[in-house]
Amino acid sequence: MSRVLLLTIRPEDDAAADEYAAVLDASGLDRSSLVQHRLESSPLGDALRGVDAVVIGGSPFNVTEVEKSDLQLRIEGDLGRVAAASVDGELPVLFTCYGIGVLASYLGGAVDHEHGEPVGPVQLTLTAAAADDPLAADLPGTFEAFVGHKESVSRLPDGAVLLASSPSCPVQMFRVGTHTWATQFHPEPTPQQLIERARVYQNHGYFAVDELTAVEDRIAAGDVDAPRRLLRAFVERFA
Repeated sequence: MSRVLLLTIRPEDDAAADEYAAVLDASGLDRSSLVQHRLESSPLGDALRGVDAVVIGGSPFNVTEVEKSDLQLRIEGDLGRVAAASVDGELPVLFTCYGIGVLASYLGGAVDHEHGEPVGPVQLTLTAAAADDPLAADLPGTFEAFVGHKESVSRLPDGAVLLASSPSCPVQMFRVGTHTWATQFHPEPTPQQLIERARVYQNHGYFAVDELTAVEDRIAAGDVDAPRRLLRAFVERFA
């Protein structure tokens, strides 16, 4: 039986459960094939053993934090192990949201606050290199995706292949080698699922609390089929 590991990095129980449900729905997997490990609750340990592929979810953490808690330092150390198993090994991994910053930093790229984006849909454009990418090749040349981040990759790691950009954030997706991908955008949620997530994080500084209704309206208008297709393509290719 195929086994995909979802590494969740969300201290909030509701958000962690919603992320699992969204990845389950978008990927087409069943509960016996998608295993969730909450990194904020327990170390990675031997969770990579016997898995066919790994999806790393989002998080309220930021790579650029000046003073990181012991928990965040431990989590980023664990994600470094995952990156090594993928880049230096043969483990297929899809890093998303917070994960793109972790991977870029691990590989020597740069992450800063220059290209943060508010919560909602943005228009992405694929690069020419995406035509030969196993996950992006079948996506439309431009498509909408959900974002919401305070930091982003400002300089790609050496050897990384840029696959998608947006007007406000030049690095939306890249690949390293043959089985390591990272997206700044969220590939899994439907509009309603992201609305629920926005409600959980309304006090985390992604938007003013009194803007929640406007954020919900903006999310509801999003057409985000393509990112979910990308997640499914990853799972179908490696699991």
